[in-house]
Amino acid sequence: MKNTLHILEVAKKVGLSPADVILYGEDKAKIKSPFTDINPQGKLILVTAITPTPFGEGKTTMSIALQDAMWRSGTKSLLCLREPSLGPVFGIKGGATGAGRAKLYPSDDINLHFTGDLHALTSSINLIAAVIDNHIFQGNALNLDPKRITWKRSLDMNDRGLRKVRINQGKGNGTP
Repeated sequence: MKNTLHILEVAKKVGLSPADVILYGEDKAKIKSPFTDINPQGKLILVTAITPTPFGEGKTTMSIALQDAMWRSGTKSLLCLREPSLGPVFGIKGGATGAGRAKLYPSDDINLHFTGDLHALTSSINLIAAVIDNHIFQGNALNLDPKRITWKRSLDMNDRGLRKVRINQGKGNGTP
């Protein structure tokens, strides 16, 4: 990670104070909301969809290139990326941090847990699913119809073994 700045130095370059950010170590941070109070004349460019090239150059690569171009043209800008899914990280495409001289840092953290939000989200979703299942198993005092429950579990990777899992089969593993 040579030639990388402390995240507070990066924040200062775009006019953010330490009070405007939530630190996640020395190399990543979240901007406190609403950041529009800092520069109400700022513009938002939202990259929502793009057909990737055969090499996987898509939304993230385009966003990084746009951010780089804006800085080179003298326009202060921030790039906010979501945490990449684990499927592509471990698949043929690799992670979402670039390669060679065009690389985001800390690439390992970005690809494998970032700020922990995705893990917290999947854990919350799965906790609710477990509570629903346990409620039905313990007698279903709320009279939930197990055949109408559409709440699904969440997993941040493509696991073929989990594509056709049957749950809510009652105490005897049959129809509830």
